[in-house]
Amino acid sequence: MTTTPAPTTAGPALDPERADLIDALAAARTALTDTVKGLSDEQGGEHPTVSALSLGGVIKHVAAVEEGWLRFVVDGPSAMRFDLPEGVTWADLGGGTAREFPQWAIDHQNNLRMLPGETLAGIVARYEEVAARSTEIIASVPDLSVTHPLPEAPWLRPGEVRSVRRVLTHVIAETAQHAGHADILRETLDGHQAS
Repeated sequence: MTTTPAPTTAGPALDPERADLIDALAAARTALTDTVKGLSDEQGGEHPTVSALSLGGVIKHVAAVEEGWLRFVVDGPSAMRFDLPEGVTWADLGGGTAREFPQWAIDHQNNLRMLPGETLAGIVARYEEVAARSTEIIASVPDLSVTHPLPEAPWLRPGEVRSVRRVLTHVIAETAQHAGHADILRETLDGHQAS
């Protein structure tokens, strides 16, 4: 099982803030991917606690979150759309009574678990692709202070904006938080603590 490598800076040197953000994100990613070292695909798909989370699902979720937020950095709110099917309300969706669920909600649920045919190696490789693209985006964005308005969703405050810097600190925090969840899942599975 491979882990997300520490970034290397090819080309022009990065300013210290970008280098620090990239390094912090790489460290959080490594803490997360280290939790699946030595596990079988079957173990990676197990959910040893009362939640439906599995180690493979946690990594898929974090990769999807990172990918979505870095698309937001490039494309703004159009990269994160939360449209509902006609006639479906947020209350229907939240209450589980929607007659139809939007694809983004289905994808979100599927990203929390390993699906049939998925492997830990494949999930980690996909995460490494997302990580490499994120590093390219962070290195190439002209200014970390550039902001975009957030898309409309009930969990977001209307009119709120996010800077590239704030997006990156959010992704780092999210990754680190889920690395902690993954540690608990791994210890519950086999008593092993990630190094």
